[in-house]
Amino acid sequence: MGRVIDIPEELVATQIKINGAAGRDFIAALPERAAEFLDRWELRPAGPSLCGMAALVLPVERADGTPAALKMQLLDEESAGEPVALRVWGGDGVVRLLDHDADTNTLLLERLDEKRHLSTLDDSRAAVRIIAELLARLTGVPAPAGMRQLGDIAQSMLDSVPAAVRKVADPAGRAVLKSCAAAVREVVGDPGDRLLHWDLHYDNILAGEREPWLAIDPKPLAGDPGFELMPALADFFDPPEVRYRFDLMTEVLGLDRERAAAWTLGRALQNLLWNIEDGEDELDQDQLTIARMLLER
Repeated sequence: MGRVIDIPEELVATQIKINGAAGRDFIAALPERAAEFLDRWELRPAGPSLCGMAALVLPVERADGTPAALKMQLLDEESAGEPVALRVWGGDGVVRLLDHDADTNTLLLERLDEKRHLSTLDDSRAAVRIIAELLARLTGVPAPAGMRQLGDIAQSMLDSVPAAVRKVADPAGRAVLKSCAAAVREVVGDPGDRLLHWDLHYDNILAGEREPWLAIDPKPLAGDPGFELMPALADFFDPPEVRYRFDLMTEVLGLDRERAAAWTLGRALQNLLWNIEDGEDELDQDQLTIARMLLER
């Protein structure tokens, strides 16, 4: 019999919107799943439920009193690589994986301070440097076999561009899409082999005890580190800061600037294609602005 747990309404709404019936089944199974892993891993609840867009996280304590976090999520293409990547990184710049159930993709993680995201830092330039330094560590590792491939993702995007462009009424928006695609075509044949986090935005970095800041919630793939830069450019968007942030990150990561710009344009392309796929009336103006600034460099 499942224990009573709080499932935030925002997680319910997001799962149903994005995953439909599979999301409903995931939500319905959460109480029983939580009870199963609390018992199996000898955990005690230690606080209210937390959630992101895709996962329910329960603060817990292990039998020896060690704080931890029980993360339950729908097993899909993005989440499947998380435990693999966390093991490869071994806690170097990232939350530690303490245990894992492969059948359900349930994770037991080191507990960090969920109230102290990097977004709480007042100094935006210091925050970008922290992101860059974490990315340099994470992408310094080669991706393990079997990881999702940036090259496959990029080629799929390029294949979808002609049909997507026809759905965009604004000529200027169509031009940006085509230019982004042209930039990606220049680099798609050499997509890289580093282990990428893919989603290192400000709220996916939490304060920790063993290190000041640690990354969480990777959606890993194998590819070029230039594909990692967009979240730090777009979060807390400030057009005058875009070039500074881009220059800082490419310097800290030791990236070729032209190649990094091409893969960042690829990330803009990905986000803009999602706008079109979701039937949104307008393309994301921040993404368009960043793309134009990189194209004009």
